[in-house]
Amino acid sequence: MNRTLNILELTASGRHSGSVSRMLSAELIRAIEEQYANTAVTRRDLAAGIGFVDDDWIDAAFASGDADTKPGLAESDTLVAELEAADVLVIGTPIYNFAIPAALKAWFDQVARPRVTFRYTEDGSVGLLGGKKAYIVVASGGVPVGSPVDFATPYIRHMLGFLGISDVEIVAADSLLSRGDEAIEAARTDINRHDRFPDPRDDRAA
Repeated sequence: MNRTLNILELTASGRHSGSVSRMLSAELIRAIEEQYANTAVTRRDLAAGIGFVDDDWIDAAFASGDADTKPGLAESDTLVAELEAADVLVIGTPIYNFAIPAALKAWFDQVARPRVTFRYTEDGSVGLLGGKKAYIVVASGGVPVGSPVDFATPYIRHMLGFLGISDVEIVAADSLLSRGDEAIEAARTDINRHDRFPDPRDDRAA
């Protein structure tokens, strides 16, 4: 029996009904599920609430020793475990004020853990979560994705790369206020152009 393909979906839009990023990330996941016989999807709605880094988090994350339980990192441990278990990461996010929502930034802050998801060496930082595929489904009202005022997608790419996830693909429904349904259909075309969604486990086994 083929091993289950584990998908982690993160959604960050403050909207639920009518959210384009939520709709398109769900469509992308369904397209992946149609290809693979065995999939499991973990869904994390970041807009429902996520903690910010605080004194307890910082003290626990940078404390010496390897204690199994550090109360200040309980939520972080859960989020890191979800990410570590994922073969495929799907992030559905709007662009708010040229950047990512605060909830998504808080998630990155929670999972960027020294000695856990990255480490520093003499040659710089090394991400520890390689061998994963990431799809970033982005919706924007006015900001063209990839333009000089898009500070969202470069940040997401950088942070994923910092964690070791370099295989990143962006699906964009941008400038919705001017392009409307055209932008949504362009994103759907981008999703549907895949003859096959690559299995990141193939590269890990090579």
